[in-house]
Amino acid sequence: MTGSLEPFDLASLITAHDEGNYAEAVVPPIFQTSLFTFSDYDDMIASYRGEKVRPIYTRGLNPTVRMFEEMLAKLEAAEDALGFASGMSAISSAVLSFVEPGDRIVAVNHVYPDAFRLFGTILKRMKVEVTYVDGRDEEAVARALPGAKLFYMESPTSWVMEAHDVGALAALARRHGVVSMIDNSWASPYFQQPLTLGVDLVIHSASKYLGGHSDVVAGVVAGSKVLIGRIKAEAYPYLGGKLSPFDAWLLIRGMRTLPLRMKAHEAAAMTIAKRLQDLDVVEMVCHPGLSNRLPAGLNGTSGLFSFIFREGVDIRAFADHLRLFKLGVSWGGHESLIVPGEVVLQQKAQPNSAQTFGISARSVRLHVGLEGTEALWSDIEAAISAAS
Repeated sequence: MTGSLEPFDLASLITAHDEGNYAEAVVPPIFQTSLFTFSDYDDMIASYRGEKVRPIYTRGLNPTVRMFEEMLAKLEAAEDALGFASGMSAISSAVLSFVEPGDRIVAVNHVYPDAFRLFGTILKRMKVEVTYVDGRDEEAVARALPGAKLFYMESPTSWVMEAHDVGALAALARRHGVVSMIDNSWASPYFQQPLTLGVDLVIHSASKYLGGHSDVVAGVVAGSKVLIGRIKAEAYPYLGGKLSPFDAWLLIRGMRTLPLRMKAHEAAAMTIAKRLQDLDVVEMVCHPGLSNRLPAGLNGTSGLFSFIFREGVDIRAFADHLRLFKLGVSWGGHESLIVPGEVVLQQKAQPNSAQTFGISARSVRLHVGLEGTEALWSDIEAAISAAS
């Protein structure tokens, strides 16, 4: 089940900059500078008046960062995009630009844990109410939306991987005049372009598949020029979560192999998910690709999914016996990772979406990397044998 979306074009990714401007270099330079000087007094005046769009200070505009933003906007079929220093910086800046005290957000269940914590801490202190709904229940979403300011989605959702009809949900939000926003990190723009389905704003933890090499922490928001302009004018300059030029350069590097990596993640994860489903020690596999049909607009699946062991399996022994799969909290890179559900359920410091919405203590989240399907499956088989 592989997909390729227009205008997603590998050739345009590889040649995404004008080589003639950079001494015919096949890789663009990094503008690793904090500021840019002016040619004369009139140049400075024109720039400050906004009569000339040009870099002044890297927290506001940097050519390397701008190149990444333009590439991502093209992949998401967006008019514009803004890069941030992390996925949470992107989420926080986007959300805070559209709500004020007394407003209400509607969010789907099982959102990313730190987004859940943002809603339950800072936004709670701001007197912003959050209503959670099952994104699979369109009638429940429709009942919750009237009077809301923002509709926050993930599809598939964190941990349990519930896939929603994003186009139908976006249409409900638009009908009620609610700005819709989705975290599209799981699918990447290669397998899902939510703006083409009617969503207003798309967010990525660029640390995941966009970067793809586990060497950068970054985020990005894409959408219309009007909505991106609002974020740029309000939260973006004052919260300070600016993407650095070097990190932007790493993202440009990573995005050029995105189609190839996503196909490899999809194929390996699907094979492993199907094999896990056939094991007696496994109760359930949570992978959207195992359903008869993916929701409209989701044209493939990534390398992240979860499964639940039956009673009697020693999950600690399973985790400790793995060699290729490492214990690690992130995903989206070349390496394979696991997180046991029991570990997540023990977090105490802040509200936890896994605890609130419920996941099994016998569940394990897998990110299937690029080490090779058969080698990874042998690793899982050996670990299950040791744990049974």
